[in-house]
Amino acid sequence: MKWTRTRAASALAVGTASALVLSACGDGGESPSVSHEPVTITVAYWGNFGFTEEAEGASLESVYEAAHPWVTLEMNTGEYGAQHDALTQALIAGSGAATVSAVDEGYITGFVAQAENFVNLLDLGAGQYKENYLGWKWDQAANADGTVVIGLGSDVGGMAMCYRADLFENAGLDNDRDAVSAAIGASWDDFISVGEEYVAATGKFFVDNATNILNPALTQLGTGYAYYDRNNDLDMNSVKPAFDIAIDVIDAGLSAGIGAWSPEWNAGFANGDFAVLACPAWMLGYIQGQISAEEFTGQWDIADIPGDGGNWGGSFYTIPKQGTANLQQEAYDFIEWIIQPDQQLKIMKETGNLPSQKSILESDAVSEFTNEFFNNAPYGEIFAKTVIDIPAAIYYAPNNGAIRTAVETVLNDVQAGNTPLADAWDAAVEAAQAADA
Repeated sequence: MKWTRTRAASALAVGTASALVLSACGDGGESPSVSHEPVTITVAYWGNFGFTEEAEGASLESVYEAAHPWVTLEMNTGEYGAQHDALTQALIAGSGAATVSAVDEGYITGFVAQAENFVNLLDLGAGQYKENYLGWKWDQAANADGTVVIGLGSDVGGMAMCYRADLFENAGLDNDRDAVSAAIGASWDDFISVGEEYVAATGKFFVDNATNILNPALTQLGTGYAYYDRNNDLDMNSVKPAFDIAIDVIDAGLSAGIGAWSPEWNAGFANGDFAVLACPAWMLGYIQGQISAEEFTGQWDIADIPGDGGNWGGSFYTIPKQGTANLQQEAYDFIEWIIQPDQQLKIMKETGNLPSQKSILESDAVSEFTNEFFNNAPYGEIFAKTVIDIPAAIYYAPNNGAIRTAVETVLNDVQAGNTPLADAWDAAVEAAQAADA
């Protein structure tokens, strides 16, 4: 999961949730090892993890507190990068970390490397859930030999393409979901060809930013890592095919070059500055948060991503080893409760966040899940298939974020006309090497 995610208008068959049973009761009942002395559990996260959204008349936060009257939950939401930086500083200081800290997949490797600062969730019984999770998701939060697991997965970011069906129609393109998937889904070359038709017909840009093409393309390379290999050695040559795809998008005149998460980008969802963008599952809620449901319901839709699918984002619940044993147990009890099917399906219904447990992803509740705002697209069917078959997680080295920022800056310079296309790759390598120093 990343950045802000807001409530998704959706229809969900939740009746099957009761048929999904994990390895422990997870019903919110007390742990026999926990005393009932009053405790406050702080939960640090960003965007929308579904804690405070009202599902069926009550937020999950209030439901948990009602079942655990000795527990007070304090929700500490903040900006994505700042929350990870705050956790890093608290670990260095040895105090000040939240009781439960959400960690994104882009940061989890760095925190696994300092696993001594986190509670090993296997010691509290988390191993019973291993078979329920996607194998690659479980492994992301584990050490090399699997004897330490610092986080239980919240969501995953299965990939698709979100598109404006009305803008496709205005451009004379077939806007039917299956037709769009067939037109763009085989390869990024096919995607670019459709984009060129759109630009020729409308004189407008096709995609928001080439950087948001680079990132999903990186996950499809088959190397199992991005920028750094598993020895933490910078390997820019391995990412050049994905970089070339982003450059081809720019060269074809498809990219609006609008910075993601900027006010201009937010406005672009409604005003037609772009017709398509790469969509991890969590992006759907973000899009809906930027535009009027009354005006745009049914105009946005979801198609398959070109190539082999993939995953972009997804987070974990961790427990920094800074509280008492009793507080750590209480924190684990909360995490154990929030990962149960009932809660996970409510979160999916309210936010669009895709569960990271295979046992839930393969349920009827997910396969039948549609999204009314996105033209009743089969959300569960589209997104689940892109993550279930991933053989292994993409490895993100501790310094991966710095390299990604450096390379994206080069792409933005190319889109702004400050760096010639012919010089883009050399500039990206030079920027990455400087960030690696």
